[in-house]
Amino acid sequence: EGTATYDRRWRPEAGKTLPQIPEGIGPVVRFKTPLEGATAWYDLVKGNISIPNEALDDLIIARADGTPTYNLCVVVDDYDMGVTHVIRGDDHVNNTPKQINILKAIGATLPEYAHLPMILNEHGKKISKRSGDTVAITDFDAMGILPEAMLNYLARLGWAHGDNEFFTMEQFIEWFDLKDVSPSPSRMDLKKLYWINGEHIKITPNDQLADLLKARLAVRGLTNITRPPLEDVLALVKDRAQDLNTLADECLYFYQKQTPAEADVQKHWDDEAAARMLRFAEKLEGVADWNAESVHDLFKPFCDEENIKMGKLGMPLRLAVCGTAKTPSVDEVLALIGKEEVLRRLRS
Repeated sequence: EGTATYDRRWRPEAGKTLPQIPEGIGPVVRFKTPLEGATAWYDLVKGNISIPNEALDDLIIARADGTPTYNLCVVVDDYDMGVTHVIRGDDHVNNTPKQINILKAIGATLPEYAHLPMILNEHGKKISKRSGDTVAITDFDAMGILPEAMLNYLARLGWAHGDNEFFTMEQFIEWFDLKDVSPSPSRMDLKKLYWINGEHIKITPNDQLADLLKARLAVRGLTNITRPPLEDVLALVKDRAQDLNTLADECLYFYQKQTPAEADVQKHWDDEAAARMLRFAEKLEGVADWNAESVHDLFKPFCDEENIKMGKLGMPLRLAVCGTAKTPSVDEVLALIGKEEVLRRLRS
């Protein structure tokens, strides 16, 4: 039982006769690991770690065909590049004493090591594509997650700066210290990721958001957008979205009326609502200076005239113009869509 290890039968020792190499077997090159003492280091995340050398194998550093193995390659690469800090997942802790011994053997200065905790899925198990977990950065991009939000979320999984859940790249650079990283694994929480993403959407300049949305809007059939300016639309709707896909959907009705959900039609639309929209269109046509305030000024007098509450006007109005019952302030929406287009939709 236990893990099989090399029995060191071909390890050169004083007074030892080495056995013959079996015919047809290509020899490999192994590193002569110290047999006594321990290999120890201070890990910037996990603290002091010590591995007895007797527990370490004489690892292969070159295969039978002469190609070097991983542990030799990374040591040579780190040494050649002058690496001062090795920061990686804690699934590499077992490789560290092997690499330290090789570095000592070539007389190199040891880098500092920091082994970051693993990220588990929502069920507390190792993230795996086979288990259906989202693992690729491209997957998160397809979900509409901003790069800044992804960085914010991943950093917050194993590190904290007080109670700050949301921070910018500049704040992260100022606050971050490896010594504050928790050694314990964290669980993915997509709800929190979307919340953080929504906060980053809110602070992203509208012109940048417009550039980010162009491809998503094109997939939805919107290209060559001119009126209303997409930046103005985003200023009105971006607080309502936690991802870029939802944000793109929120922009659609400003440029083309959407098909309303059947549940909304059943709840807010009937023959009287249809007739009322035509009457309200007549009021709108008389507005000379088209803006949110002038549109808003029509609501109360019209409701008084029709003897209805605002909901009986606002909800059918949203359905008739936008195709959805959920929009920002309807006067601001109508102002952006424009008088001619609003009247066309109401009368069609």
